[in-house]
Amino acid sequence: MTLAQYSMLLIIGWQTYNLARDAGMSVPGASGQLALIGLFQFLPLFVLTPFVGLAADRFDRRLIGRVTVALQLVCAGLLAWATYTDEISLPWLFAVAVLLGIARAFAGPALSALAPNLVPRAILPNAIALSSIAWQVGMIMGPALGGYLYVIDPALPYGVATTLFALSIIALGFVGHVPQPPVRKDQRPIGQIVDGLRYVGHNKMVLGAITLDLFAVFLAGATALFPVYARDILQVGATGLSQLAMAPAIGAALTALFFSFRPLRTQVGPKMLWSVALFGLATIIFGLSRSMPLSLAMLFIVGAADMFSVYIRQSLIQLHTPDDKRGRVSSVSLLTIGASNEGGDAFSGFLASVGGPVAAVVAGGIGAIATVALWSRLFPVLRTTRTFDPPDELLDTETDKITRSAS
Repeated sequence: MTLAQYSMLLIIGWQTYNLARDAGMSVPGASGQLALIGLFQFLPLFVLTPFVGLAADRFDRRLIGRVTVALQLVCAGLLAWATYTDEISLPWLFAVAVLLGIARAFAGPALSALAPNLVPRAILPNAIALSSIAWQVGMIMGPALGGYLYVIDPALPYGVATTLFALSIIALGFVGHVPQPPVRKDQRPIGQIVDGLRYVGHNKMVLGAITLDLFAVFLAGATALFPVYARDILQVGATGLSQLAMAPAIGAALTALFFSFRPLRTQVGPKMLWSVALFGLATIIFGLSRSMPLSLAMLFIVGAADMFSVYIRQSLIQLHTPDDKRGRVSSVSLLTIGASNEGGDAFSGFLASVGGPVAAVVAGGIGAIATVALWSRLFPVLRTTRTFDPPDELLDTETDKITRSAS
């Protein structure tokens, strides 16, 4: 599924930028079109987040996953047809971006909340690392697949993505029954949504980890501007675009692979803060670079630092959240991921349309470093957290007992 997603998303951005430039738009103007792609993916996620989290806690998470993958399959098929018949246009791409935003909004909390039910608590960090490897392999191979297939035929990446989504639906069919957390009958749905949001607000560890990623990656979101760098700054074309997209994914995949064999055990909070600061610094150097090798090296560090942070953050969030709230807390976490990724793409694109792409990337990297400095003050628990161990009271909840017995 990840392979298909990232193959398709790369080509959507490339087609959007090229259609805008070929229509006579300037580099800043075409960058603004990339901003709209990010915005149209983010808005459904923002609007639906409270409800998709509740759905993940109340309904079969496997079924939600299958339906959302089917919607992405339809999107890929539509783009394959539109590209093949030369009907592709900016409105087509914007409409599909909205549908993809809806699909990913529902899929994220459901699939994320499955993980703690499928493996024992003691090896959850290892499972997250292994899952991240699969995700990062998709992020590596997806852009490569999309870029090189596009050179052969512009419609081919979407056709291959359609097939891969079909295979993903089949794979999800092999996931067996997992225990669903009990639904509180004394609480209305809106009350359950508020309950999940309240938990995030009261748990400083969860709130600090979630919002650190939100602001750091939101400000330093350079990925949306890869088409600008590939066509007009580094001038490396579609194959170079694939390499730019692959570089951070390779760094992230190798980091995740390392953690699958050598899980982090000490000083987890301070290391998360330092990794985000390194992410910001590498982003600044990438923004200023005019050398393809240097750009690729910096993007490799960006991906490695980001995965270091993701590994720690996701482990802390999952282990510091009761099972009956994981769907809703995951939806809040995924909202911030969407805000930092798709929302960050929109922000970077709009900033580039005003001040130029280089200024947008450099300013974002500086903002990420500033966020680390501020968050270490606002959330001192991030500086003082030494291990992944959750509070004792979370280990004694009834739903966690169910999870442990099922494992």
